[in-house]
Amino acid sequence: MSLTPADIDRLANLARLGLQPDERARLCVQLNDFFGIVEKMRAVDTAGLVPLAHPVDVTGEMALRLRADLATEPNQREANQRSAPAVEAGLFLVPKVIE
Repeated sequence: MSLTPADIDRLANLARLGLQPDERARLCVQLNDFFGIVEKMRAVDTAGLVPLAHPVDVTGEMALRLRADLATEPNQREANQRSAPAVEAGLFLVPKVIE
């Protein structure tokens, strides 16, 4: 798959980006390089390989050295919410954005 400058213009329009001609050319090259890498990855034969549910699954019975999940910072909710325009019951109030 190869993108053309017209494709870049269309994508920039959809994303509401104002690209200069040099930016458009550079972006076209970068995106085509990215798609080249994707095509190389898609060409790899993965038939017969079982996908991992999680990267840790590959370690099998090996014990991992994970740090303890401990809270190291004190609760500063009230201090953090002092500058908020509206707070109620410990939550930030924001304007409705979906009608």
